Parts: sequence; C-alpha cells; structure tokens
Amino acid sequence: MPKIVDHEQRKERIAEACWRVILKRGMKGATVRNIAKEAGLSPGSLRHYFSSQGDLYLYAMNLVKERVRKRMEKIAFSPLPAKEKMVRLLSELLPLNTETHAEMEVWLHFIFHFYGKEGAVDGGVRSAIQAIMDGLETYRLLKEGIDKELETERLYALIDGLALHKLLEGGRLSDQKLIEILKSHIDSIVKDERDAGGAGGERIREEDR
Repeated sequence: MPKIVDHEQRKERIAEACWRVILKRGMKGATVRNIAKEAGLSPGSLRHYFSSQGDLYLYAMNLVKERVRKRMEKIAFSPLPAKEKMVRLLSELLPLNTETHAEMEVWLHFIFHFYGKEGAVDGGVRSAIQAIMDGLETYRLLKEGIDKELETERLYALIDGLALHKLLEGGRLSDQKLIEILKSHIDSIVKDERDAGGAGGERIREEDR
C-alpha cells in the first residue's frame, strides 16, 4: 500500500529544517536547496509544499508564533495565581531555554528579513502583552492609578529589551536575573492576591488574551 503522507506534518518538518539552516547559515544560506537537503527532500518535493521561498519563510515564521501561542495558552488555562501566571506567560517570550533561545534567534532573522516588505508578519508580542494586561484589568488586578495603555507599552519595551540583551549579552544576564526583573516589574503594577479579592486573581484565562 502507498504510504500516507500527512501534508501539514511534512510542512512543519520543512519549516523546522528552515529554522535549523537559518541558525547555522543565516538568511543568506536559507536557500531552497539547503533547506530541502536539511529536510531530507529534493528541491522539487519542497516546492510541492511551498510555491516560493517567501511562502516557506512566512509559514516558518508563523509556526514559531503558533508554537509560542500554544504554550502560552496552556499556561493561561492553568490554576496559577495571577503574578505567577504572568511570570510564566512572559517567560515564554524570552530566550530562557534551548527551545525559546532558538525560536528568538530565528525570529530576529525573520524580522530583519521582512522589515519594510509587504506581507510582513505581525510579531504578536505586543498583542500578547495587550491581552495579558486586558485580563488583569478585567479581573481588577491592576494597582490603583495604573495607566493600562502606558504600562502595556512599558512592558512591551521591557520584554523586547530583555530578550535582545539576553541574546546579545547572555553571559551578563542570567536566567535568574531576567526572572527577578520580571517579578519586580509585575509587583509594581499587579495587586497582591489578598488585595484582589481572592479567586479572581487566579484566572487570567485564554478568552481574555
């Protein structure tokens, strides 16, 4: 019997091969031929799944975003207290382990490649942070007097800055230091659980993200 091929699974495999090539050779080395070789396919087979190199890049970039989203969704549905949940959610946007470090590095290659070009993909970091802040506001977990829009931009800048510094100066900033900075910032804008009325502080759910 002929082998049944899961086309979506094959596309993800090609996208993962694209990531590996980018990490080893940069965007200039991420040619159809090199990616096909990394994926164990012929260039012709690769073109069966992606009509152009640009289509492959966009798919590979969106797959990074989707993997992060799924991990954050799992955390969002967990019964963690608000502050701990915020730390966990925001940690997924930082290069704190082998997986997230590779994702962030590949993501930066894509960002610079698509910068200023039509069809560029929204990074999604700001929208994720906006959703988290909306959830905090909905459950009245923000401290009194907090300007939500201003704090959304400040947190966005903080996450982007920490991620970039970690990639470029990893020896200076330990994972523990990044978490400490996150916790300190969260403490400055989010109420303590006992001040938030209890149960509401335990749910920043995915439907609010």
